[in-house]
Amino acid sequence: MTSIRPFDLLDLRTLYRLREDAVSLDSARVLTRGNPLGAMGIMAYMNPQRHLYAAVCSDHDTTLIGSIIHTNGESFAKLLYLAPASRVDHPAVPALIESLAVEAGTWGVFHVVADVAEAWPAFVTLRRAGFAVYAWQRMWNVSALGGSDGLNKWSRAASVHLPAIQSLHHQIVPPLLQAIEPAPRRATGYFCGAGAGCHVSSSSGLTGIVLFPLIHPETTDVAGKLGSLIQHLPNRGGRPVYLCVRSYQAWLENVLEELGAQAGERQAVLVKHLTHMVKEEQTVRAAQPATVGVPASHVSRLQEKKKTI
Repeated sequence: MTSIRPFDLLDLRTLYRLREDAVSLDSARVLTRGNPLGAMGIMAYMNPQRHLYAAVCSDHDTTLIGSIIHTNGESFAKLLYLAPASRVDHPAVPALIESLAVEAGTWGVFHVVADVAEAWPAFVTLRRAGFAVYAWQRMWNVSALGGSDGLNKWSRAASVHLPAIQSLHHQIVPPLLQAIEPAPRRATGYFCGAGAGCHVSSSSGLTGIVLFPLIHPETTDVAGKLGSLIQHLPNRGGRPVYLCVRSYQAWLENVLEELGAQAGERQAVLVKHLTHMVKEEQTVRAAQPATVGVPASHVSRLQEKKKTI
């Protein structure tokens, strides 16, 4: 018999035992924060203010654990990991994932996303659990990139840059994906040049930095701009740096290859929709202003007076 319940403190021992046998489904988080089942990852469950949830599935003599996380302000949650990796093809795993998605729905999110190498068994499992591929990505190690001629200067994005960043997002991210990857509502990351063609957001942690570029195809000297950014990245402290290239910016891979960056494994980016947008036009009854109507009680009293005359 299969049972699924929320993770509790008594499961910490099991989680620790599986720390080296888990499939990570959030590559950027692994590169910046390390193993999600490591000491820091386990301590995160002690913070009641975080949208971090794990569930335990017991099926006969098999114990499965999965986790999901949400960042405040985002319209989506992310699958964090499934464990053990050796049993990710177990028939009960889709039910475990569904329970995580149900919990994500209580946070008010519209989608659950995950990324995994296409050759891994977890890819098939996610497809069985209702996930669909909407893009692919590759993490490029750009730690060794450098060199700058001083012409490609980057600055921290400010509120004045937000309209340009949003416009760039709408030009690059395909319309069908913008519901999953909405335009930023705050100006973060780095901006290059006076035009609107080069923006990079970032995610950083103790173990690394991941950059997410939005670069217009007509931008000139992209190699020089990227090299300048890596060389002058603030507060890097010797940490490795990675550039996440999604399929809708695949042309950047040629630039990175020429620069000598190291390509990571190709990954599928998947999404599970929790709600559906209503696009059909619907006829609704117009609300009558409150000042126009006459209270029904007044009308009934008037009618009663007429009857008594």
